[in-house]
Amino acid sequence: MGDGVKNWDQIEGKWKQFKGSAKAQWGKLTDDDLDRVEGNKDILAGRIQEAYGVEKEEAHRQVDEWAAGRNDI
Repeated sequence: MGDGVKNWDQIEGKWKQFKGSAKAQWGKLTDDDLDRVEGNKDILAGRIQEAYGVEKEEAHRQVDEWAAGRNDI
C-alpha cells in the first residue's frame, strides 16, 4: 500500500495534470466534478460512487487501480 499512498500524494499535488486522465477513465464525471475533487481521493471516490452507482468499496478500488497505473508520476 505504500506505493499507492506515495503515488496519491503526487497525484494530489499535480491534480490539474491528472484531471484529463481521470476524465478519460470516468467519462460520466463532469469537468465541474473533477474541479471540485482538487486531488482529494475520497471526494473522487464519492463522485464515482454517485455517477456510476457503485458501492463505496468499489469506487475506492477503482481509484486505487487508476492511481497505481499512473506511469506519468
